[in-house]
Amino acid sequence: MKRIGVLSDTHGIVPKQVYTFFENVDIILHAGDLGSTDVLDELRNFKPTIAVFGNIDSYEIYSQIKKIETFKIEDTKIMMTHIGGYPNHYEKGIKELLTIEKPNIFISGHSHILKVIYDKKFNLLHINPGAAGKYGFHQVSTLVRFCIDRDKPKDLEIMEYSKQG
Repeated sequence: MKRIGVLSDTHGIVPKQVYTFFENVDIILHAGDLGSTDVLDELRNFKPTIAVFGNIDSYEIYSQIKKIETFKIEDTKIMMTHIGGYPNHYEKGIKELLTIEKPNIFISGHSHILKVIYDKKFNLLHINPGAAGKYGFHQVSTLVRFCIDRDKPKDLEIMEYSKQG
């Protein structure tokens, strides 16, 4: 069993809550808008991290990470991008990729709105962890963690905290 921490939209700052809420995770997944390479370095120094770039990220970040990552954790296939939409409202090209890749979990960020939705059409769990940083229109910052037991996500938990810290 692997423990997963998911965040997005840090916009240049790793909130202190990451260190407590993700203390026991095995891997961190960052769904874009890191805001600086310092965020990527800080997360990687804390835990193994897979990240994708977002629309505010610089060329320096683009040169280190991809727009879309598809990978397996245990027997669970995960696809992650920054601007992906959500069930029945996927961004252009995402439906086609979901059909081809057939992930069990699809993670995207960008909206700053926490969403966890099961998509019956694509037989996947969609997770948007909301925004972890303090910049943006969101009122509350959020982090998500869950476990993967072979091919099943379980024990999903959410942390909410003031976006001001």
